[in-house]
Amino acid sequence: MATDQSIADERGEQVQFESHLRNGAVLMALAGIAFVGYGIVFLVLNFVGSGFELGVSTLAGMTAADLDPTVAYYISHLHVATAAFIISTGIAVAALSWYGVRQQLAWAWATAIVSAVVSLALALPMHWTADAFSHDWVTHLGPIYLATVVFLVGVVVSYRGLRTA
Repeated sequence: MATDQSIADERGEQVQFESHLRNGAVLMALAGIAFVGYGIVFLVLNFVGSGFELGVSTLAGMTAADLDPTVAYYISHLHVATAAFIISTGIAVAALSWYGVRQQLAWAWATAIVSAVVSLALALPMHWTADAFSHDWVTHLGPIYLATVVFLVGVVVSYRGLRTA
């Protein structure tokens, strides 16, 4: 009787770890998809929006049309490149999370974290170092902060499932 109980307990514990792993991986993948969405919005706004980033409508009161055409094109060039890297990082995070973390691959979990942390650690601090241009931080950074919180929750939850590896 005691043996039957311990086997049932082990099975229940295994199901719990698998649930943590699956739920955490899904949250991490959803955050990766949100990164992709943010990058797409960034890209679209470059061509059909203000010509600036999400949450930035002017630079010192000047619209993109007010800028020297060469400067405006250069800003556009940088926005397209930035959007490309945001989108590709999101694809990498989503794929590593969905296909690797769910398979209990610690290297995929660690690589998804490093990919997201490196990009966020390099990009986000610049927004708080100077007031060279005004931006609405809620619309400019709010979506990426929300995706980051979802990602971090997924990292913690999935770690609980990875511990059994």
